[in-house]
Amino acid sequence: MPAREVSAGGVVVRDLSCVVIVPTRRAADGRKVLALPKGHVDPGETPAQAAMREVREEAGVEGTLRGELGDVRYFYMRSGRRIAKVVHFFLLDYARGSPDDHDHEVEEARWLPLDEAVIALTYAGERQMAARALERLK
Repeated sequence: MPAREVSAGGVVVRDLSCVVIVPTRRAADGRKVLALPKGHVDPGETPAQAAMREVREEAGVEGTLRGELGDVRYFYMRSGRRIAKVVHFFLLDYARGSPDDHDHEVEEARWLPLDEAVIALTYAGERQMAARALERLK
C-alpha cells in the first residue's frame, strides 16, 4: 500500500486574475514549474486553514474563503516508494498583501488572468482548478 500525503492549496482571485507561483523546486525533467500555491496540511490544521496559510507563505497574499474547488489526486515516487497524494483546493477572494512578499521556496509570484492560467499552469489538475474558479466567477 502506498504512503499517503495530504496537501491543500488555493486559487486566490481578484477580478478575473489569480496568483500563480514559480517554485524554486523544478519539475522532474528540470523545467521551471508554473503552479498554484499549495503545501502540506500541518497537524491540527484543516485543509482550508492550510490552504490560506500556504497562499500567504508562498504567494505573499491573504485571501478569504469562498468555497471548495475540488481535489487533485496523483501518485509520485520518492526514494523508491510510491506516494499517493491528494491536494484539496479552495477558492479564495483576495484580501490583502503583495505577491512580492513570497517566501524563499518561491522564485516568483504574480497575478495572471484566470483564462491564461487555465492554459499556462504546468499541471493538468491545477489547470482544472483554475478553470473551475473561472466558471464560478462568471
